[in-house]
Amino acid sequence: MESVSGQGDGGTWPTGLDEAIRGTAADIAATLRGASDTGAPVPGSRWTVGEAAAHLAQANELMAHLADGRERGYGDGTPQGLAEANQRALAAFAERRAEPLAAMIVEQADAFLQSAARPASQASHRSHTSHGELVTPMGPMSLEVLGSYLLTHMLGHGYDLARALGRPHMLNRARVVLTLPFLITAMPRVLDTTAAAGLTARYAIHLRGGACFGATFADGAVTVTPRPPSRPDCTIRTEPVAFLLMALGRLGPWSAVARGRVLTWGRRPWLAPRFPALFTPP
Repeated sequence: MESVSGQGDGGTWPTGLDEAIRGTAADIAATLRGASDTGAPVPGSRWTVGEAAAHLAQANELMAHLADGRERGYGDGTPQGLAEANQRALAAFAERRAEPLAAMIVEQADAFLQSAARPASQASHRSHTSHGELVTPMGPMSLEVLGSYLLTHMLGHGYDLARALGRPHMLNRARVVLTLPFLITAMPRVLDTTAAAGLTARYAIHLRGGACFGATFADGAVTVTPRPPSRPDCTIRTEPVAFLLMALGRLGPWSAVARGRVLTWGRRPWLAPRFPALFTPP
């Protein structure tokens, strides 16, 4: 993945991330503004359209605050803790109308990018760990990974809103590739240790178009690397949008295989459908 230096705290900011964040927020806003009823249910969720949009608006504001250096406690870092924090936050936020929420989603995405673009000399107030990372609801991460987190979160809930409202979704290959820094960071933190117990396996994951990473399981833990292992037990090649939907729990692996969106091979190809089930999407 190409990247450019000079954004945030002097790290390496992925090329196209600004445009992906802005474009995704704008696409979600356009989808929402076409909604006649925000009380409609979101498929596969207990939320309505208005609740999902309110959650997105709140989450974008939270991440903008984190990028600006404000300390914000939010759950305990576990999927269950995040879900509980989401419900508490929604209960304290009454707005459910499409237009105000659409505007807030866009405004807070822009606020995040404005904070992220500050040079290090103006960002000394940011709250960091001892290793120079930001404190986030999913654990410590760099500003660049936080940007990838924001994009991933918007794409997941934006997809839900598009399905609920019968509109085209906003996922594409370029945007999915930009979610990988966050997913690689988050996978060990959302591992289902019960599902992974006793598994010893090396996976190579390839997205059509060139992006790839590796995941090695041993002793109930996973190590995720930007490069696949040299001798994988199972290689999974998937269409990028299908990959993200499986990673976020929106698409089952067997459904993706049946649609021809996933190919597998290797010494233990039967391990492929198990891979998404080894994680609990946040």
